[in-house]
Amino acid sequence: MDTEADEAGSLRADRARRVANVLRRQVLDGAFRGGVLPDERALVAEFSVSRNTVREALALLRDEGLVERRRGVGTVVVGRAYEHPLGELAGLAEVLHHHGSVVNQVREARLVRPPRAVARRLGLGEQDEAVHLERLRSLDGVPLSLDSTYLLPQIGKPLLALEREALEHRDVFALIESVAGVPLGGAEVSVQAVWADAATRAVLRMPESGGAVLTVERLTSLADGRPADLEFIHLRGDRLVLRASVAAPPGRGPGQERAR
Repeated sequence: MDTEADEAGSLRADRARRVANVLRRQVLDGAFRGGVLPDERALVAEFSVSRNTVREALALLRDEGLVERRRGVGTVVVGRAYEHPLGELAGLAEVLHHHGSVVNQVREARLVRPPRAVARRLGLGEQDEAVHLERLRSLDGVPLSLDSTYLLPQIGKPLLALEREALEHRDVFALIESVAGVPLGGAEVSVQAVWADAATRAVLRMPESGGAVLTVERLTSLADGRPADLEFIHLRGDRLVLRASVAAPPGRGPGQERAR
């Protein structure tokens, strides 16, 4: 009997996760008028699941800080995540300016001896210096990301001469293009979800119980192929969503299977 109960609970948990996946997307897209989700009976009918399954799905969203239960009102949206296009070389302020005021708090800006792995990626020698810039990015006072950037010295040193206000209110990509005199050409990007350490949680004002952050490593190059900077960006997974459009590989016709 215990085994049967465990299996039933497991099946319900799977169904709850699937329901939560759909509702999460709707919450993030602002699909619910007035910020209020349909009542449990409507969700039971829509997803063809039990009321317990719906309640578990809503509990998942509540644990993520997206919704909460309010007496006399129902389940309401209390948090949201903002989309950042993964396939564009755009700064956070440029992407989110229409959502509110994006502020960059400069935590560090100085010359450093970069780690060997960073120096290699930037084409620097082991004895060469780089400029390290660390900024906390917030939207309307809510921390969204912690950015650690290593810049080539010829690009980074002129930035150190700027007023701190310029680094806080201007996008680094625009500053790089201004200093280099050539536009950006492209970037290599990798994304990994990691469990946030205590220091990162504190800076990003995440729940003390923990949470995941999206760690983005981005090597940006100028149009002439020279590397410009290497960034390690910690994004709050509950506040930012990375989105990209992906095309099918060329030359693949109907009925053709991908090589395995």
